[in-house]
Amino acid sequence: MFHLLDIIGTMAFAMSGALTAMHKKLDPFGVFIIAFVTAVGGGTLRDILIGRTPVGWMLDLQYVYVIILGFGLAILFRKKFDKLRTSLFLFDTIGLGVFTLIGLEKGISIGLHPIICVALGTMTACFGGVTRDILCNEIPTIFRREIYATICIFGGIVFFVLKKLNLNNDVLYLVTSLIIISIRLLAVKYKWHLKAFDHK
Repeated sequence: MFHLLDIIGTMAFAMSGALTAMHKKLDPFGVFIIAFVTAVGGGTLRDILIGRTPVGWMLDLQYVYVIILGFGLAILFRKKFDKLRTSLFLFDTIGLGVFTLIGLEKGISIGLHPIICVALGTMTACFGGVTRDILCNEIPTIFRREIYATICIFGGIVFFVLKKLNLNNDVLYLVTSLIIISIRLLAVKYKWHLKAFDHK
């Protein structure tokens, strides 16, 4: 289940990056680069911070193949994604839920404190999107009023609460990911957001 979620998250973020790049009218090489950095940006930062080098995607070409597949699918079916922003949001949300979980587990595997694990999960989930938005000349979603990183933090807390209940790991992974994805979908649907600071 954990490996499957990792692959799904990588694919989702690769497609999210590719769709953003196509929206910005980049050439095919540019679209591929944005897809790649979106998919591996968070994991790369995480691995560097915990001293796991070479980073994950350099040791397992399966991730590269998955990114290439996501890039290809986004290119081939771009006309099917007629509601581009809806498609982008959906893939980004899936990646957010899955990569938060992966960051949490990586932190646990090396014995980090739960608070640090939550921070690591949030960075894993968000940093690829931050890199994507910066390269595409957008204000990163994490810095807008939209609830984004906060959902990852909440998901991390839920993860550790459920872990105390000694749930089966597959159930724990699935439930945590679904909670993060569901909250973000509800947040956008009902326009939940954090209050912005007034500069006056």
